[in-house]
Amino acid sequence: MKETPEHNQRIAKMIFASVYPHYVTKVESKGKTKKELHQVIEWLTGFNDKKLKELIDEKVTFETFFKRAKLNPNAHLITGVICGYRIEELENPLTKQARYLDKLIDELAKGRKM
Repeated sequence: MKETPEHNQRIAKMIFASVYPHYVTKVESKGKTKKELHQVIEWLTGFNDKKLKELIDEKVTFETFFKRAKLNPNAHLITGVICGYRIEELENPLTKQARYLDKLIDELAKGRKM
């Protein structure tokens, strides 16, 4: 699928705290733990448990979430298709970062090595 400005804007304005419970449900339904989820998030963003809780409580948007993140220098190695989008073809940096997170969580839920 081709990304659109509307799609990019929708991701930017989405509240991380509204999506986070879905991440937890996804990984736990596949036998993984919240701790493993947090390890994946910390690897990508640098946010430890305390900082992650602060961002959730603050109800930051994905735009703010990724502005505050220290993206892992190896994040660009995350490739593949997630939600119908080929990550390496995405042009909008924020959309790409959000899809990196989606892909990592998907891989964790599937039990794949990171």
